[in-house]
Amino acid sequence: MYRESVKMANDNAIFQLITNNDGTYLQLIPAKGLGKTFLFNELDEYLTKRRIDYDKVVVNDALLRLTETKIVKLNNAVRMPEGEGIKVTISDDRMEAVARFYPPSPNGSVMNFTEIINDLVKAGVKYGVVEENVKSFLNERIYLEDIVLARGTEPVQGKNAVITYYFNTDLTRKPKENEDGTVDFHQLDTISRVSKGALLANLVPAIQGRPGISVVGAAIQPDRVEHKILRTGTKTKLSEDGCSLYSLADGHALLSGDKVNVSDSFEIKGDVDASTGDIEYDGNVSIKGSVRTGYKVIANGDIIVDGVVEGALLQAGGQIILKRGIQGMNKGALIAASNIVSKFIENAEVRAGGYITSEALLHSRVSARGDVIVGGKKGFITGGEIRSGTMIHAKTAGSTMGTNTLLEVGVDPTIIEEYRRIEKELPNMNKELEQLTQNLLLYLKKFKGGENLPLDKKLLIKSMSVNKDALEKKKAESIARMEELQSFMDDNESGCIKISDTIYPGCKVAISNVVYYVRNETVHCSLVRDRADIKVGPY
Repeated sequence: MYRESVKMANDNAIFQLITNNDGTYLQLIPAKGLGKTFLFNELDEYLTKRRIDYDKVVVNDALLRLTETKIVKLNNAVRMPEGEGIKVTISDDRMEAVARFYPPSPNGSVMNFTEIINDLVKAGVKYGVVEENVKSFLNERIYLEDIVLARGTEPVQGKNAVITYYFNTDLTRKPKENEDGTVDFHQLDTISRVSKGALLANLVPAIQGRPGISVVGAAIQPDRVEHKILRTGTKTKLSEDGCSLYSLADGHALLSGDKVNVSDSFEIKGDVDASTGDIEYDGNVSIKGSVRTGYKVIANGDIIVDGVVEGALLQAGGQIILKRGIQGMNKGALIAASNIVSKFIENAEVRAGGYITSEALLHSRVSARGDVIVGGKKGFITGGEIRSGTMIHAKTAGSTMGTNTLLEVGVDPTIIEEYRRIEKELPNMNKELEQLTQNLLLYLKKFKGGENLPLDKKLLIKSMSVNKDALEKKKAESIARMEELQSFMDDNESGCIKISDTIYPGCKVAISNVVYYVRNETVHCSLVRDRADIKVGPY
């Protein structure tokens, strides 16, 4: 009936068109052993593409019952023998081109190497032809099986630059608590002391990746790598290759942004008072005595005071450590970019970029981006406003006398400060805009009325117009920033308050803009935000 022109080398199930003088036929050959089968949809696509009419029900039924070779007549049309076919599919990521070959009719033409390559090009393949696989097919003629004929080249990912610091950059270390509950202010171990010539940091530069290319010829860029450089700060030296940073002095290493500074320590053996005047120092300051009312101590590094701080201002680029505490008399203030550790804090304003730890907070305004921990033997908070971006932990809060005490967590205090600053600035912006608008309208009215304005007035109009546009832009940006800050404060549900002993009536609790008033004494509890409410749970 027909003569095979191509040997069927594989054990896969095969369909093959047969063209005779009385019509067009389809030969169905079942799979052998571990050979693969094909779906009716693939057969239907093959026949439809070649515009061959047939009874789908009959063919599908024959395929479902296929256990031995069958020949099914498709129609009475007489057609030329069908040549060997190929279908090329490019993967979604365009990194592979997969071909499926279909056998020719008896006496039908077979494809050669050039024809296969041409079909790949027609399908969009421009790169990565796997010639070995093409030749393998030409030798074996395996049909109805996915064969990768083109493969792209994956990009080679680079490596980010890495800086390793050889001193303590973790300023979240907290002072140790002794067995009797007191805080050990003598072994804080938070100052990173370095020697002259010490290696402070090492840089492994970024390694740039190499682009890849897809089978359609498109470049595939590797992920961007992060470049870093070592920056010299105070009393530091960079190696010639820019990859090593060394100390030029004995002192204290501090990471400020992306710069490493080494600062010496300045020691005051007595009090800061009339005998010393205000202290400003580019490094650490150690005070063996006390800081008297009205004086200032400003340091780029740490400030350590062995005695008492009275109504004075202490401002540090690092930490503030008060071994005996502060009696602020509503004048004293502690401001630190990092942590604040104080035996007690009374009638003072205290702001820390890190955590704050003390044994007692009395009638003070205290805010920290990190934790506020009030522990030790006393561990009480009485009066004032205590704010933390993360957690407040104390033994007791408030008092039996119902002292008004605010405990606020969950929002970085700097965000609240920024919101309030913008809120305060907006009325002034509106007032200034109103004044500018009125003046502009006045001059423009004169100008349109035909009045010949002198040159200085024309320049004034131009200047006011520029100022008005700039102020309107600033106002819009301020309002947008306020909305962003408000959204952050409303959405942030983090933060908690932990009371190991008692929280008393008179305490007001705020967690990310949700407020709760303590009406009854509550012991061993924690307070967290639960959507629009504050939930009181076990400690």
